[in-house]
Amino acid sequence: MMREALSALIIVAAAVPAGGQSMSERLNDYPTEARADYVFGCMAVNGQSRAVLGKCACSIDLIASILPYEKYVQAETVLSLQQVGGEQTAMFKSAAMPRTMVADLRRAQAEAEMLCF
Repeated sequence: MMREALSALIIVAAAVPAGGQSMSERLNDYPTEARADYVFGCMAVNGQSRAVLGKCACSIDLIASILPYEKYVQAETVLSLQQVGGEQTAMFKSAAMPRTMVADLRRAQAEAEMLCF
């Protein structure tokens, strides 16, 4: 019941245009390579089965419906920079804007995991 309610909420929220984009434009603003890269990484973590392929594809589709591609790339870039040590990258670990970018991605991933896995 909770899962169905969340699904309905996400569908309604995704149908509202963001930044003047229609729903189909928002769903299709992720390049195929980015979607494939996500699915590849997801399957590496969760298993190499057909069932996992479907769950991982569902996950990136849901993330794409929540988070515009530009924000996805920004968050992924911040996460990559956080992996690098040193003083020059410290701002990516402590500044509010990078933390917000990553938090938005994490929320989208959490919703996708709840609904797809």
